[in-house]
Amino acid sequence: MTRSHNRIVRLTLLAMLTAVLVVLGYVNIPQPFGLSITFNMIPVAIAALALGLPGGALIGGVFGIISFLQCFGILGFSAMGAALVSVSPVLMFIQRFISRVLVGILVALTHNALKKTRMPLYVRYAITGFSAAFFNTLFFMSLLVLLFGHTEYLQNLMAGRSVLAFIIASVGINAVVEMVVAAIVTSAVGTALHRARLIV
Repeated sequence: MTRSHNRIVRLTLLAMLTAVLVVLGYVNIPQPFGLSITFNMIPVAIAALALGLPGGALIGGVFGIISFLQCFGILGFSAMGAALVSVSPVLMFIQRFISRVLVGILVALTHNALKKTRMPLYVRYAITGFSAAFFNTLFFMSLLVLLFGHTEYLQNLMAGRSVLAFIIASVGINAVVEMVVAAIVTSAVGTALHRARLIV
């Protein structure tokens, strides 16, 4: 594969993953507390597999931008985002965008570390997908509580519960579903891309 052809393939893959993220922006399963089950971290994991750290960070950033725009009803809608963006658009940008860029970076680093093991490809890819959902939940909820835990909106949702109890109650089912689906889909797509020689 020539350098020019390789660049075209990478750009095409980035464009396809971006398009998938836009579509997934409208595919959310509403849950209590204004949260939802989402599978947007899967394209981030696939980008990390196929394009390394730059791809993971870039597609993570696209995920973050879409997530931030949803606070304003663009490319989907986030009830919690709409309620909190009026408190501080800057803090909301950090919570929605910066966290997703970090997810992309950490997922790529996780994949690079797994490449040094003797695990079967499908297992490595499954763990990479799992880590994408795990890091997404970790950063999203941690920054939500850290940046907006003092707000009346979040205090009402917490209803006197501890931070840990609130997090477990609000993302328990979400997190499990997202991690399992992300692991399965990333493993399947990653294996297919490897067979197509799009992942080394």
